[in-house]
Amino acid sequence: MALAFGDYLSLLGAEALLTGLALLMILIGLFMKNKNLMGYLSLAGLVASLFLVMGADRTTGPLFYGTIEVDALSQFFKLVFVAVALIVVMAGLSRYKDSPAQDEFYVLLLLATVGMMVVASSMDLVTLFIGFELASLSTYAMAAFDREKQNLEAAMKYFIFGSVSSAMMLFGFSLLYGLSGTTRLAEIAAASVAEMGPATLVALLFVVAGFGFKMALVPFHMWAPDTYEGSPTIVTAFLAAGSKKMGFVAAFKVLFIALVALSFEWYMAFAILVAITMTLGNIVAIWQKSVKRMLAYSSVAYAGYIAIAFVVVGAADSGGLDLAVAQNGLASGLMLILGHAFMKTGAFIAAAVVGYMALSEGKKNPDDLEQYAGLGRRAPITAFCMLIFLFSLSGIPPTAGFIGKFMLWGSAIDSGLVWLAVLFALNSALSLYYYLRVIMYMYVREPAGAKIAEPKGYVLAMVVALVAVVYIGLFPQAFVDFAYSAAAVLLH
Repeated sequence: MALAFGDYLSLLGAEALLTGLALLMILIGLFMKNKNLMGYLSLAGLVASLFLVMGADRTTGPLFYGTIEVDALSQFFKLVFVAVALIVVMAGLSRYKDSPAQDEFYVLLLLATVGMMVVASSMDLVTLFIGFELASLSTYAMAAFDREKQNLEAAMKYFIFGSVSSAMMLFGFSLLYGLSGTTRLAEIAAASVAEMGPATLVALLFVVAGFGFKMALVPFHMWAPDTYEGSPTIVTAFLAAGSKKMGFVAAFKVLFIALVALSFEWYMAFAILVAITMTLGNIVAIWQKSVKRMLAYSSVAYAGYIAIAFVVVGAADSGGLDLAVAQNGLASGLMLILGHAFMKTGAFIAAAVVGYMALSEGKKNPDDLEQYAGLGRRAPITAFCMLIFLFSLSGIPPTAGFIGKFMLWGSAIDSGLVWLAVLFALNSALSLYYYLRVIMYMYVREPAGAKIAEPKGYVLAMVVALVAVVYIGLFPQAFVDFAYSAAAVLLH
């Protein structure tokens, strides 16, 4: 039955609202001198979008001739994307207060969020790629937004690697289209591309490599540390907590729907990538003196943790295990994605406060670990929030990080991947060293200066992220149920 325009609007109201708001802000920004209103407009729009996402029907069929589908999986990721954007806007109220270009920043942020939401709903290679490019082009500009030397260098590296990854992914998509004659994911699966010879494996290779760049899996991670370190810190929070998750939802859709017949091949590929990624990410993070760079390598390690979901699903599918094992693995990965979004956003915003403090005192190297000395007395709210975020990243209960890691570890055991569960546990223990080192600097070292007034926007953003991290850790059941219903969309 054909849907009326009002039905489309109710199902895709969040995307429509944010797109319309971005266009409106472009127009009114031309005539405004004091543009502080733009941040509050963005904040209101994202809050409204959050309610629209939470209230939308999660069982709707395909829209726009099967290219878009609103279901529990798409709504789960839209919730993550909008929540991360909302927290970043809160920080932006302080970071870009009185800036004449803040309307441009918020427009780029909203359009990037819309692109991620399109990817979350896509069931077609064309719409998937369009969503990717909308988000990517917006974030390229955001990475260079402050126009300082390190911003421009970070944005250039991000642009070059992002363009290469997009080209590789698109080449893989074109091969899949050539083999199957369609761009719709379900129809590609029905075309039995696994029986079409070596070209299928070449397509899989390019698709996995393209997604590997987006997810920052080793050896496709080279852009992430430099881009995260050089970008404005609140932009880094958006990239690490939001943009990277877009790569995961796209990979889930393409591999679990279109290329499910190749489950053994991508299971083997991800088993190797996961082991290397989480180990290298944690080992390199130990040696970092820059906290932003340490958090960047921590994000690389987390990409490896989350990608365990691919290994569990692939092992269950190719090994003839019960469907519940695969669903448990994917739902666990989704829970870690949700928790990581909040704790990583909060950690980078706390790093932004320290950077602001160091620069206001005329110090060089604002991201250096030495700037965190005595932070518990200099900026107590920031230090306490950072403490909880680092505990959560370590997997210490009762936090969102513990819930996600524990579920994912259990799913690896259930699927018979004991070696992977052991490696996961060892890497989590290894990460404690560099997280505890930051905590030691904040609460044991003598303060490097006087107490500062913590910017209100940053404080609001950190507190919201903190509440989310602790709430998910204390009351996880509703989120776990949501994650399982989202996983069931792909595995049935």
